Amino acid sequence: MRANRFGAALAVALTATLASCGSGEPTPQSTEAAQSPTAAAQGPVKLVYWTWAPNMDKIVDVWNKAHPDIQVTVSKQAGGDDAAAKYLTASKAGNPPDLVQAEYQHLPSFIAADAVADLKAETASIKAEFSDGLWNLVTLGTEGVYGIPQDSGPMMLFYRKDLFDKYGIAVPKTWQEYADAARTVRKKDSKAYLGTFSSKDPGAFTGLAQQAGAQWWSISGEQWKVNIADEPTKKVAGYWDGLVKEGAIDDMPFFTPEWNKALNDGKLLSWPSAVWAPGVLSTNAPKAKGKWAIAPLPQWNAGENFSGFWGGSSVAVSAKTPNKAAAAQFATWLNTDPAALDLLVKEAAIYPAATKAQSALGEAPEYFSNQPDFWQQAAGVGAGARGFTFGPNVGVTYNAFKDAFDKALQNKSPFTDAIQTMQDTTVADMRKSGFQIAS
Repeated sequence: MRANRFGAALAVALTATLASCGSGEPTPQSTEAAQSPTAAAQGPVKLVYWTWAPNMDKIVDVWNKAHPDIQVTVSKQAGGDDAAAKYLTASKAGNPPDLVQAEYQHLPSFIAADAVADLKAETASIKAEFSDGLWNLVTLGTEGVYGIPQDSGPMMLFYRKDLFDKYGIAVPKTWQEYADAARTVRKKDSKAYLGTFSSKDPGAFTGLAQQAGAQWWSISGEQWKVNIADEPTKKVAGYWDGLVKEGAIDDMPFFTPEWNKALNDGKLLSWPSAVWAPGVLSTNAPKAKGKWAIAPLPQWNAGENFSGFWGGSSVAVSAKTPNKAAAAQFATWLNTDPAALDLLVKEAAIYPAATKAQSALGEAPEYFSNQPDFWQQAAGVGAGARGFTFGPNVGVTYNAFKDAFDKALQNKSPFTDAIQTMQDTTVADMRKSGFQIAS
């Protein structure tokens, strides 16, 4: 039953992230009295790790038993934006934990606030353990590495195999084929749709933009370049805009009762989603167990093998910890040691970032018992997933996405205008915050 628990826990973790329910509990001291060198020498190094992954205390117990000189205490947190804000507040107050589980999109805001340490030297030997796409998510420019990848959310196409067979639809290998299939579904069943575009989920759109080759932010020296309205992103927006206006796909948001019912009743035939989707489907579409299958995302050009990321997190080290080396040692063990990686899968229900751990996954999630090669396919997709550097105000960008795309759907205005709004809003906020923006 391990695989089923893995998928279910991923669904819980996703729900926590989407709900963004931050904790208001007092923050424990990460080091006693800032741990002067003298105090540290009198006993083991004591580290505090903020994380929302389930059962992380069990994994840390294994570390603590094997490393009496570096003892780690887990402080359980809620995921999402509130957790990121709580960490920034603690860092500003001079009382952050030594380590923090950081979603990839939040890392740049931590970097901008000087809240996380540069681990370039400490991680040079483990870079090859991760795909280039994932490593891009923890680096900023060419100078620093600010986290060690922990879990990953490569995107795939989830589809109802039984209904594809019923309607005579081949699994689309390109987005053009996906559009053609969407039209076929509407002709054969006026109450069904191949898919839907969600204006409430910027993370999904971000992953699709990454797949197309978008690079929303970059940094050179002290200057940021913001290019959210780049050609790959406009291409993605224009594509979905055309399908929505044509009526070939729906525009209901993900994770709503309406969406759940459409999935469960077979009126929504596909979902471009991430590797954590089995947990969501098992909860929201239980009647369709064993009827879904996976395939790589459709490609923009035939023969390519690109994807993007929706979700995932890293382990970062506080810039203020007096025990950077010890913290980096623990974070490295947690995300690269074979025994630790096995525990991350079994106990924390994490889809690991380390390539070797992804390849070692065996039994498919129970909901996908009809697809025994589920994890092998996921690993192949992950190898071609593109990441990009996130900006220091991604929360502003994501809110602008929701506002602008909601209005575009209501007013039937071009989605590319919504992309420009995201660009303009992001740049204005960065300038207001004092960031230097390259022209």
